[in-house]
Amino acid sequence: MLVDRTFELNKNIKIKNAILLAPMEGITDLPFRLLCKELGADIVYTEFVASEALIRDVEKSFNKMLIDKKERPVAIQIFGSNPKVMAEAAKIAEEEGADIVDINYGCWVKKVVNNNAGAALMKNPELMAEITNECSASVKIPVTIKTRLGWDKKSINIFEIAKLQEKAGAKAITVHCRTRDMKITGKADWTFIPKIKKEISIPLVLNGDISSPQVALEAIKTEGADAIMIGRAAVGNPFIFSEAKYLFENGEEMPPATIQKRIDVCIKHLENCIEYKGQQGLYEFRKHYSGYLRGMFGATNVRQKLVVSEEINDIKKILSDYYDYLVENDRLSINNHSEIPKVQCRR
Repeated sequence: MLVDRTFELNKNIKIKNAILLAPMEGITDLPFRLLCKELGADIVYTEFVASEALIRDVEKSFNKMLIDKKERPVAIQIFGSNPKVMAEAAKIAEEEGADIVDINYGCWVKKVVNNNAGAALMKNPELMAEITNECSASVKIPVTIKTRLGWDKKSINIFEIAKLQEKAGAKAITVHCRTRDMKITGKADWTFIPKIKKEISIPLVLNGDISSPQVALEAIKTEGADAIMIGRAAVGNPFIFSEAKYLFENGEEMPPATIQKRIDVCIKHLENCIEYKGQQGLYEFRKHYSGYLRGMFGATNVRQKLVVSEEINDIKKILSDYYDYLVENDRLSINNHSEIPKVQCRR
C-alpha cells in the first residue's frame, strides 16, 4: 500500500485512506450517491439542505435526505446562519438517519452568501463556532464542517476558524483549498493543509482539484491530509473512486473504464433516477450526459439528441447506435484531457 492514512470520527467510522464524495447541489442525490458508493466512495454527502426549510417541514428538503442503507456511512449537509435553527436542523438530520451532520461554511453561490450562510460565515468565525457548538450539543452523531481558506486572498482566516471549530465540537474539517472569491476558478492551494493540521488535532480532509486517480494519490500523500474529498471530477466519472483505491492499494493504475462500461453505467444511473423520481428523474439526468460522454469522438452531437429525448428506450437506442458507430469507425479511444464539467455549487 502506497499510503497509510486513517480517517476516524467515532468507533463506527474509521476508514483507511478514505475518499469522500463531496456534497454538490443538484448532483449528489440518492441515485448518484449509491452509484459512487458502489464504485468505491467511502463516505457520501447529500446535497445541502436549508435549515429553515427543515424546521418548516418543506417536503423538497426532506426528499434530499432520503437514505438507503447501502450508502452508509452517509452525511447530511445543512446550511444556515441561526445557531438555534441549525441545531434543530441537525436533530432532524439525525432523526432522518444521518451518520454524520456536516455544516456548509463554504458555498460561494450568491443567493446563499446573501443570506449570510455558506462562505459568508467565514467573515464571522465566532458565529461559525456558535453554530457548530449548538449543533454538536444537539446530536449524538459526529458533526463535521466544510469550509474554505477565507473570504478572499486578503482575509485568509482558516487557521483561526479551524482552532475555533475544534473547540466548538467539530469532529473533522474539510477544507476546499480556495477562497470564496475564487469560486471554482484558479488553482486550489494544497500547501495550506500541513499548516492547518499543525493547529488542530481532529481529522483534516483535503478538497479541491482532485481530478484523477494519480492526483488523488498525490493529494492523500499531502502531509496533514487524513482523507480526501472529490467533487466535480466524479460527475460522469464515478469510476474515479475505485480507480484511486486500486492505485492506493496496488501501486499501479487500474485500466480506465471502457466506453462500453461508461455507457452501461450511464444507463444504470438514468434508470435509478427514473425509479427514484419518475419522469422528472429523466429530465434532471440531462446534466449528466456531458460527463459520461466526455472525451468521446462526436459526443456533442449525441448529447444534443439525448437532452431532448423523453423516453428511456429512445435514449438506450441512441447510445447503442453511438457505440456501434464508434466501433465501426475505430473511435474507441478517449481524450482524457477534456474539461471537467461545471456544476452549480461545489463546496
